[in-house]
Amino acid sequence: MSVQGSKERARWKATEDQAGVRLETFVRQCLPHLSRRESAQAIAENAFSVNGRSAKKGDRLNEGDIVTFDGAEHWLAEQPVAAQNSYLTIVYEDTEILVVDKPAGMATHGFSGQDRDTLANVLIAWRPELSCIGNSRWEPGLVNRLDRETSGLLLVAKNQQAFGYLREQFRRRQIKKEYWALVWGDAAPSGSISIPLAHDSSDKARMQVRKDSKTDQKPLKSWRALTRFRKLATNGEMSLLEVAMETGVTHQIRVHLAAVGHPIVGDALYGTDRESLTLKRHFLHACRLEFAHPASGEILGVDSPLPAELRSFMRRVKMDCLGG
Repeated sequence: MSVQGSKERARWKATEDQAGVRLETFVRQCLPHLSRRESAQAIAENAFSVNGRSAKKGDRLNEGDIVTFDGAEHWLAEQPVAAQNSYLTIVYEDTEILVVDKPAGMATHGFSGQDRDTLANVLIAWRPELSCIGNSRWEPGLVNRLDRETSGLLLVAKNQQAFGYLREQFRRRQIKKEYWALVWGDAAPSGSISIPLAHDSSDKARMQVRKDSKTDQKPLKSWRALTRFRKLATNGEMSLLEVAMETGVTHQIRVHLAAVGHPIVGDALYGTDRESLTLKRHFLHACRLEFAHPASGEILGVDSPLPAELRSFMRRVKMDCLGG
């Protein structure tokens, strides 16, 4: 395979060894950062042509065929594109780590160069050297993740050794993660929820509690999940909880609290039809991280205050117990 020209108008020539190869396979050889799904989508968008003509992903190439890229620029990106006019709240930073405060409404990371407004895009703009840190080029240095509408603390490693050290702490459940959650109902003073979680077979955007089934259907793959909570305040209709995640399953807090009858206020995916008094997001904030520092081994605790929009909402429902 040979390539000519700039990446903006890249051209590849199929070699003798590539005769008979499907176009989709050839594209992934040329641009190995693309997944199978992404390469198929790019071909469907006519981002590639063969000898000047449009082609399908299953078309077989002949020796000497010229494959030309003339599609959207994001298909060529091998890492998150640096965000323009970006703003980042850094809560803590040293030579090994970075702790940032993610606002609600921002995804932690994307999955291709098409994503431009994620925290990963902002990180690349502020700290370009993070591009080679971590297990995925789309998650530069990111040790943990938060849902799009969840605000709060994210831990970022600044070198690969620190990344491995911190990820191992997460794997061993040695990192303390605390959240504030405002839920519907008057919750118990404290409690724990230990219910396995699985992907919802009818909606891939959702998780669900695993229910024991006596049918002949194949059981869903599930993950053990443990959530603990302590009630900080209530107005009878809502309760403010301090929540600790003992495990780290997707949407764990949201699904667990909804499963015990206390969905998070403002949660459109797992909540109820009750009016949330104009709250534009779900009320879940990652307020504290506590972990062993990758260089010194000393325990480091980092805190994030409740965002302004959540403080304002607390005052409206007469539960301003966190101050501010």
